[in-house]
Amino acid sequence: MSTVQSDYRLSQLDQLEAESIHIFREVAAEFEKPVLMFSGGKDSIVMLRLAEKAFFPAKLPFPILQVDTGFDFPEVLCSRDNWVDRLGLRLIVAGVDDAIEKGVIVDDGKTSRNRMQIGTLLHALETEGFTAAFGGGRRDEEKARAKERVYSHRDEFGQWDPKLQRPELWNLYNGRIHPGEHMRIFPISNWTELDIWHYIGRENIEIPSIYFSHQREVIERDGMLLSASDAVRPRAGEKIETRTVRFRTVGDMTLTGCVESTADTVEKIIDEIAIARVTERGATRGDDRFSEAAMEDRKKEGYF
Repeated sequence: MSTVQSDYRLSQLDQLEAESIHIFREVAAEFEKPVLMFSGGKDSIVMLRLAEKAFFPAKLPFPILQVDTGFDFPEVLCSRDNWVDRLGLRLIVAGVDDAIEKGVIVDDGKTSRNRMQIGTLLHALETEGFTAAFGGGRRDEEKARAKERVYSHRDEFGQWDPKLQRPELWNLYNGRIHPGEHMRIFPISNWTELDIWHYIGRENIEIPSIYFSHQREVIERDGMLLSASDAVRPRAGEKIETRTVRFRTVGDMTLTGCVESTADTVEKIIDEIAIARVTERGATRGDDRFSEAAMEDRKKEGYF
């Protein structure tokens, strides 16, 4: 009589998925009022998919929150709306323009819209009374994010102190907070950009079309290719060119660059990323080029 031997080991992608789903369920059970921060990019869309699996067949037990800089890519907003409609989500949009109009933040003409997201986000979290906010940060993205724990404590001012993080031995998370404080939760901390794309391919996840190779009018500035638009016009000595490009990350179009690429399928993008030696933020996010500690400085103030 033959013996049937089963292999119960999970693949790396299945392990990452299981860990993220566990975190979503833990937070939903532990915190009174969580929210999922949603940029419309690939990472936050993967988080939506993971949350959908975590609570299926029920609806998500929390809303999603987008901080709108006013300069978001139209393709990203279209993809966002499709997800909201399909999952029947409550969408909260905290706009930088609205925050300026209400006096929540001040537009001094020098500060980027991306940095003005900080005050806009903190105001939205405080107004709604959220006690936990899911974010799509990954440790491989940037040095400051590599310091982040899964449960990231924020004080009553929404600020982060990298020296006062709580231990997470054996994946045990301490979610205790005082009134006025909240936690930022990062379910995909242990994922890499390559993991994200493998998961997008496996799950056949809808993402904004600008992640795939396409023809676009761009302006070369400070070593980056910025999408030409009403918000991004040529400066002296610059010109608009049409190139074959794609975006590795999406955000404020005045600061988010694209890369020249012919990768128009998930498989080709995976091949491209597998040999890349620069992270997506390092290659295409102008707001991370101001200083070596640009991201950490923003995170201490309350950024994602």
